[in-house]
Amino acid sequence: MASTLTNLLYHIVYSTKYRHNLIVPPLQEELFPYIGGIIRENRGTLLEIGGMPDHIHLLARLSPTIAVSDMLRLIKTNSSKWVNERPAAAGRFEWQTGYAAFSVSESQVPTVRQYIQRQREHHRERTFREEFLGLLRKHNIDFDERYLFEETHIA
Repeated sequence: MASTLTNLLYHIVYSTKYRHNLIVPPLQEELFPYIGGIIRENRGTLLEIGGMPDHIHLLARLSPTIAVSDMLRLIKTNSSKWVNERPAAAGRFEWQTGYAAFSVSESQVPTVRQYIQRQREHHRERTFREEFLGLLRKHNIDFDERYLFEETHIA
């Protein structure tokens, strides 16, 4: 075949460091388009973005020329740097180490898109921790819960 043809769709989830509520509405209004720009610069397409003050969900079509891990490194590094350089920055903004990425079939895009759009509704009934563990189990990802979440250490 003379061409490379792909449709690499991912539902990606990651949180702020220690799951602090840092993604407040005024920041969210600028942060989400900024993340979309990072994805576009790397030949991808952001299909949906949403979340809560402590975490984010992306539905994105990524280029086959960049590994998912490299894309997430670019998104997290550049977006946290951008937030911290803003005049209105209210302290240090950081993303938690790691992420979860789930492959999505084209037929499931509307379902995943709707799931991301309804984050506020989901979190009236369950925490991010419950949601995240549920997603990992649904996608048959082996994990050790002791190593999933960075916790604050108070001396």
